[in-house]
Amino acid sequence: MIPDTFNYLPITDPTMIFFVVLFIILAAPIVMGKLRIPHIVGMVLAGVVVGKYGLNILERDSSFELFGKVGLYYIMFLAGLEMDIEGLKSNGKKVALFGLLTFLLPFALTYWASSYLLNYNPTATLLISSIMASNTLIAYPIVCKYGLQRHVSVTLCVGASMIALTLALVVLAAIVGSFGSGAGVGFWCLFLLKIFLFVAGGLMLLPRMARWFLRRYSDAVAQYIFVMALMFLSAAVSGFIGLEGVFGAFFAGLILNRYIPHVSPLMNRLEFTGNALFIPYFLIGVGMLINVRVLFTGWHTVFVIFCIIFFGTLGKGLAAYVMKGVFRMPWSNGNMMFGLTSSHAAGSIAIVMVGMKLQTTPGEYLVDSDMLNAVVIMILFTCVFGSMMTDNASQKITLTEGLASESEGKNDDEKILVPLRSGGQIETLMSMALMMHNNKLNRGLIGLNVVYDDEDSQKFQALGKRTLEEAAKMASAVDVRMLTQSRLATNITNGIIHAFKEYDASEIIMGLHEKKTDGDKFWGIFTPDLVNQLNRQIILCRCNRPLNTLRRILVAVPSRVEFEQGFYRWIERLARLAENLSCRIIFHGRIESTSLINEYIRNQHPGVRAEYVLMEHWKEFTQLAQQMSSDHMLVVISARQGTVSYKPVFERLPLELYRHYHEHNLMVVFPDQNGQSPEDMTFTAPQHHSVDSAYSSIVNWVMKKIDK
Repeated sequence: MIPDTFNYLPITDPTMIFFVVLFIILAAPIVMGKLRIPHIVGMVLAGVVVGKYGLNILERDSSFELFGKVGLYYIMFLAGLEMDIEGLKSNGKKVALFGLLTFLLPFALTYWASSYLLNYNPTATLLISSIMASNTLIAYPIVCKYGLQRHVSVTLCVGASMIALTLALVVLAAIVGSFGSGAGVGFWCLFLLKIFLFVAGGLMLLPRMARWFLRRYSDAVAQYIFVMALMFLSAAVSGFIGLEGVFGAFFAGLILNRYIPHVSPLMNRLEFTGNALFIPYFLIGVGMLINVRVLFTGWHTVFVIFCIIFFGTLGKGLAAYVMKGVFRMPWSNGNMMFGLTSSHAAGSIAIVMVGMKLQTTPGEYLVDSDMLNAVVIMILFTCVFGSMMTDNASQKITLTEGLASESEGKNDDEKILVPLRSGGQIETLMSMALMMHNNKLNRGLIGLNVVYDDEDSQKFQALGKRTLEEAAKMASAVDVRMLTQSRLATNITNGIIHAFKEYDASEIIMGLHEKKTDGDKFWGIFTPDLVNQLNRQIILCRCNRPLNTLRRILVAVPSRVEFEQGFYRWIERLARLAENLSCRIIFHGRIESTSLINEYIRNQHPGVRAEYVLMEHWKEFTQLAQQMSSDHMLVVISARQGTVSYKPVFERLPLELYRHYHEHNLMVVFPDQNGQSPEDMTFTAPQHHSVDSAYSSIVNWVMKKIDK
């Protein structure tokens, strides 16, 4: 029976190959979790076991080539997509320095060892040195698991890795050029020109294509296919000009970074598909290339492997800890930089495969069998070592640097209530709520649909329940819990207020009323009652385009707003929104207010691109319309009557908003303010409470006559 079983190996049937791969993807994390070993290591080791150099269970067919390449592109694409762009800009000098160090130190040490200890010729020495100077972000999924994608050490590693890989590919291009007839000044001028045109063309075309498509098509599948197509297009063009496709995939991720918010359903789909299938497929494929048996073929092979691994890894470690020492970073940051930049995979394989095709003399090639085996074993060692070190560093950073944010979150009473109606701006309101809420608190959102209790209540309640189901799907797409409630009420305002009290909510995000006729009020029927009866934060928004295509947020800040109770709450929400959208936010107000806003954002959200413009008087508010375009949003910080920051000019606010901003994206914020507490409200509250005084009615009548 046993000999007969081995006759069926390796498995060549595509269906069985796919089943075995899926079984490994399922079982490896479970087994590795019991052994407290990073899952990525399990995938690579599983590939070693099932490959032709192990038990020869699977044949490395074309599916591993295809899915493996997609998996590698996915790793680099997600690295660019999740990178903190503002952190990269603010740490540009550090990234450049670390990139040069992590390339030059291993390059120099490996060059010395290859020349003086292994006696390789200069060209082969350059090739093996460029392999060890580059690195692949194999352990990046571990960073994602701990939510440290935007940590400063990770930002440095991602940027430095691309610099090191680019320089290694330049060295490879020089080696290939030296074997052809095109080497020389002309070759290098053409090569640099192609790189320049690639980068310039990408910066010019990709953002425009992304804005155009995402603005017009909201279908989830269409958006996913579009993003994947851009990634492969960029990778293909990058390979065509002489750089590896991984550079193009990373570049596409950087370009699309601001158009795919981290807490969006599209980002969740991209991460899920990559982490569930393509990236594990790539890791298993890498393991199948590794031949552990070469360790037992002779001492010379072992010595070659030792020299390459030792001196290459030593150079990466020196670069990481020199950076740590120069900039006085914690040891955990140094460990993180060492772990992330010490792994080698497809980049090394690509370079060595090119070397195997370069013939030095008839019958002899630049890369011999010893060098090839040494590189493959080096990949196994560095993947295991780098993954374990990254996992350990991630745990320490989470424990040491995450305690402060955790303790701060305990004092946050955030519970966001989102009233929704059938046919309303469901996608806009849900995207707004998801970007403003705090993921670390894990409290989820509250979806509410209130229906008038009349003869049509059954029909509208059924529509409302479907609306809530759609909203819950959007929340679950980004792994956010959402409680939903559909309730009947004789008054919409009281229905919202009673739900607010039942769920102990902290604030409301709802749609701004759409004025359709001249006799229609700007705020609608029930919004003024809700604002007047509830002293907690209420955000009203109207957005004419997808949030992820916004490029700028303009905030009109009234004087004395810093004395209101909810001053820092709305700043926090707007900062989160700007951070997730990666867009610029400009505060217009007096120095007394903007200086406090600046201090808060600088301390709590240093990555936000915030600017501050002096607006001495509220009369300048209408002038902001001249600065706005279709991809901007205006945020107005308003106030309730009788509060510190309220001013009589707010009586004209609806008229000014309708006259100057009726076609623009708009948000009106009523912050937390002192007054009646929601705990004092009862279900026997009056059905209607007028917010218009006799004075305000007379003023409005006079102003309308003047305007006519």
